[in-house]
Amino acid sequence: MTTARDKLFIFDTTLRDGEQSPGASMSPQDKLRIAKQLEFLGVDVIEAGFAAASPGDFESICAISKVIRNSTVCSLARANPSDVRKAGEAIAAAPRRRIHTFIATSPLHMEKKLNMTPEQVISRAVEAIRIAKEYTDDIEFSCEDASRSQPEFLYRIIEAAIREGATTINIPDTVGYAVPSEFGAFVRDLREHVYNSDQAVWSVHCHNDLGLAVANSLSGVVHGGARQIECSINGLGERAGNCALEEVVMAVKTRNDFFKLGVDINTRQLVPTSKLVSSVTGFPIQPNKAVVGSNAFSHASGIHQDGVIKHRETYEIMTAEDVGWTSN
Repeated sequence: MTTARDKLFIFDTTLRDGEQSPGASMSPQDKLRIAKQLEFLGVDVIEAGFAAASPGDFESICAISKVIRNSTVCSLARANPSDVRKAGEAIAAAPRRRIHTFIATSPLHMEKKLNMTPEQVISRAVEAIRIAKEYTDDIEFSCEDASRSQPEFLYRIIEAAIREGATTINIPDTVGYAVPSEFGAFVRDLREHVYNSDQAVWSVHCHNDLGLAVANSLSGVVHGGARQIECSINGLGERAGNCALEEVVMAVKTRNDFFKLGVDINTRQLVPTSKLVSSVTGFPIQPNKAVVGSNAFSHASGIHQDGVIKHRETYEIMTAEDVGWTSN
C-alpha cells in the first residue's frame, strides 16, 4: 500500500459516466458484477451511479453498497436537497461511502442551463454539502464545466465548499475543451488562490472529445497537484468517453521515475476487467487500444519481432503479463 502523501487515488466512474454512453445500459446484476471486479482491481472509489436518476439506479447503488467492503462507494447528486438525500440513502449500507455533488460554474452553463446567478450557485452548492454531511464525512464537490469557468468565481465557490465540509474538490473538463499544459496550470492556479486548498484532496475528471483526456488528467496531477483521477474502464463515457483507467494506471506505474506516485491497483486484473466491461456493454475494444487492445503486445514488423525475440525491452515498455495477458 502506498502512503497518503505519495498516492494517486483512482476514482472509477464506469458504472455512472460510463453507462451514459449511448447503448451502454447495464442491468443491476451486471453492475454488481462490475463493482465486485472493480473492488478486486483495487480502485479507491467506485462511483456506483446517480441515485436520483431512476429507481433502477437507486436500487443498484443500494445493492452495491451492501457487498463492497474495501472500495469507497459513491453516488452522484446534483446540488439540490432531494438529489443529495437520495444519494445518502442509497449508499447508507456501505462501510466507506461518499456523496459526490456538483453544479455548473461556467458563465454559459449558469446563464443558459441553470438560469441562476453566481451567488445562487454558491448558495446551492453550500446547501448541498451541508445536507450531505448528515450522511457521510466523505463529500466530493465538482464544478461542472470548470475548464470554461472564470477562475475568480471558482476561487469563491471552492473556498465556500471546503469551508462547509467538502473533502475532495473535483475540477472537470466536462466537454473535453482543455489542452494539457493549460489544464495543469489551471488546476495549479486554483490551488494557489484558494486559501483553504490544503484541506481537501484535489481531483480531475477529463473527457476525451479531442483525444486528450489522459494527457489532461496527468497534467492536472503533475503540474496542478491533483491527487485523484476520475476515469473509466476502456475510457467508456459520454460522447468520446472519459480518461481511460488502464492508460492512466500503466502510465504512472511504467514511468514511476517521472510521476513518483503509487496506485493501489492490481494491474494483472486490467485486461480481465476490460473484457468484462466490454462483454456487458457490447462495446468492442479496438485492437490498437493502449494496454488492453488485442494488438497492444503484438508485433508484425520483422525488425520488431527480431528485436523482441533477442530482448523484449527493445520494443516493449511493459510486459503483457503485468496487465493481465497470458503472453505477448
